[in-house]
Amino acid sequence: YQTRRFFFFFQAEDGIRDAQESRGLGDVYKRQMPHYPEEIEYSDKYVDDIYEYRHVILPKHIYKSMAKGRLLTEMEWRSLGVQQSRGWVHYEIHRPEPHILLFRRPKGTDPNTGLPPTGFEQAR
Repeated sequence: YQTRRFFFFFQAEDGIRDAQESRGLGDVYKRQMPHYPEEIEYSDKYVDDIYEYRHVILPKHIYKSMAKGRLLTEMEWRSLGVQQSRGWVHYEIHRPEPHILLFRRPKGTDPNTGLPPTGFEQAR
């Protein structure tokens, strides 16, 4: 009876080797520094059947001054310097990158009044 031993060596995807035990495939992502722009950055709008969306990336100094762990009211995000037409709602916190604010509003919202189109019912 003969015993054979095999050893496998793997290199991290990003080429980094360290003494820490891996916690899974997300390690490479977790070690990357978040992108903090010098000024507030606005995405283009994107849509689904009900809403239009956009995200806003905050600079580090602005992110540090904002309320954490909850959605911001329109008054709060405007006081940070975020400028957009009416009707946008901060609807979700992206936990891996909380300095990126996610906004949505119903398709067809009047950008001057912020009112949704006639007959719009909030999707759940």
